[in-house]
Formats: sequence, C-alpha cells, structure tokens
Amino acid sequence: MASRCFFCGKEKRSGFQISHSHIKSKRTWKPNIQKVRAIVDGVPRRIKVCTRCLKSGKVKRAINA
Repeated sequence: MASRCFFCGKEKRSGFQISHSHIKSKRTWKPNIQKVRAIVDGVPRRIKVCTRCLKSGKVKRAINA
C-alpha cells in the first residue's frame, strides 16, 4: 500500500536535488503519513493520514473504549 493520505490524497513527489555546481540528481519528497484509528462511515478503521489533515481536524479519531 502506497504512502498516500486517505483524506487529501497527498503522496510522494519527485524532483531534482541541485548541488552548488548545479549538478542535478533525482530525489523524492515523502509526506508525513501516520497510521491512525479513525471513524470512517461510522465504523472505526485504521487508515493512513497526513499530519496536516490530523492537525486541521479532518480526521475524527476513534477512542479506545
């Protein structure tokens, strides 16, 4: 399973790392994905979410009872 946010769809991005002498090499940026237990369609599920969605309140956390 890819590291993709369940809510916003944020995933790995690619680009170039550019040195001082302007030599380019490929690199990737990965989002900060966390596995959390959340309520999805009224059912608690374990999903992968980015920290931006967690912080903004898009995720309704499932509390262990």
